Amino acid sequence: MLSPELLQSGQPLLLAPEWVMLTDGPRQGLGVVVRDGHFAQVAPLAEVRAAQPGLAAIELPQRLLMPGLIDTHTHLTQSFGKALAFGEPSEIFRRIWVPMEATLDADAAYLSAKLSALESLRGGFTTVVDAGTRSEAGLDAVASAARDAGIRCVLGMICNDAGLDGDEAAGRRILDAAATFLARLEHDPLVHPSLAISIPEAATDRMLRAVAALTLESGRRFQTHVNEHLAAVERSLVARGLRPLELLQACGALNASALLAHATLLTPRELGLLRDSGAAVAYNPVASQWKGNAVLDAGLLEVLGVPFGLGTDGTRADGFRLMDAAEATQRLTQGLANGDSSCGGGWLWLDHATHRGADAAGLGARTGRIAEGLAADFLLLDLDVPEFVPSWDLSWELVRFANRDQIEAVFVHGALRLWKGWPVDWDARALMREVAKIARRDVSRAPIQRVHPVADLHRSRQRPGNTA
Repeated sequence: MLSPELLQSGQPLLLAPEWVMLTDGPRQGLGVVVRDGHFAQVAPLAEVRAAQPGLAAIELPQRLLMPGLIDTHTHLTQSFGKALAFGEPSEIFRRIWVPMEATLDADAAYLSAKLSALESLRGGFTTVVDAGTRSEAGLDAVASAARDAGIRCVLGMICNDAGLDGDEAAGRRILDAAATFLARLEHDPLVHPSLAISIPEAATDRMLRAVAALTLESGRRFQTHVNEHLAAVERSLVARGLRPLELLQACGALNASALLAHATLLTPRELGLLRDSGAAVAYNPVASQWKGNAVLDAGLLEVLGVPFGLGTDGTRADGFRLMDAAEATQRLTQGLANGDSSCGGGWLWLDHATHRGADAAGLGARTGRIAEGLAADFLLLDLDVPEFVPSWDLSWELVRFANRDQIEAVFVHGALRLWKGWPVDWDARALMREVAKIARRDVSRAPIQRVHPVADLHRSRQRPGNTA
């Protein structure tokens, strides 16, 4: 009987699942050895047994061992207000996220980030890319929360300087702090440093160019939201005569270190600039459905060779629903009109949720694949469910049929983090109780402006005779 104790021995593991998801598809008959946080061997089971005589194989019938999913764009300190965005028009960051995050002290930022990390792990994500917090005390707290929850995190430090009125000394201090941040986390096993500009208009050309150069030199990611909303594109055109992505290119900030969130409103010229730059994109289909102005044509990015991953943008931390949304959104916005019945195939979305998402996040040499030498970030999925019987195309079935309740175990860096949806070494329900108290305090004091009423209030207003 498989149990968390069997997977927590502290010794190397020899796992013998029925299926292993490799980059070229699912394979049977393989053995996987996990040692010191990494995959030590991935080979035919008989070969592994011969090479590891001291290890007893843990048989995993009707299980799939697959790479953990990669969320290439999220906001860990927005979990307190995640339901406040429902029904809101675009650019909610101005009315909800900036004022809410600004109220968070270090303790609240830690709790919010740890709750987000828990939700992500429950949804099958072993790596998240955080675009940076606007909590002044929150950056170190987010890093601590990621480590304590046991999730891999690309953590962005925001370097906005547009409000400094040309204060060069202040700009230098930001860049010095950014260089220190990159160096301090250089060898952290779970938290990988990144630099961020919220949106291009939030920084001077000098800062955009310097931040992109720092990340390119250090092999890290430069994160920014670009061409997401019509209002932002129009502001950029009025102020600079350039669209946001064009502005990045003009000031020397569009390079191979860039990870661009959304990029939903791209002209043919911008697509060419993007293709030639080597920059990667975080495709956020649920964010487009819920609060965007447009949907990125991810299939076109694939044809152009633009690296991209899938991102939640903090909407819901469910990796299988995200893959389904990516495929469905592409089908509804592009495939139906073109008679494209495949829309790239289910494997396209699985690839970009795993190894190609890791490439987009700048971690392709570290995670995203079941391969010797890489970090052992993986899921054990129960396939003994009606939705997978009979099974004909496992890759596409994962996109369209899989549910997070099939995730039996979540491993990050070789350690069991979750068993059947709950942490094995810390009290998630105690965290939830603490969050419930703190979140109400912080949200109530934040100067949030909502346009759409909450559902109960809206319904009460619609009742006959109610003139409130």
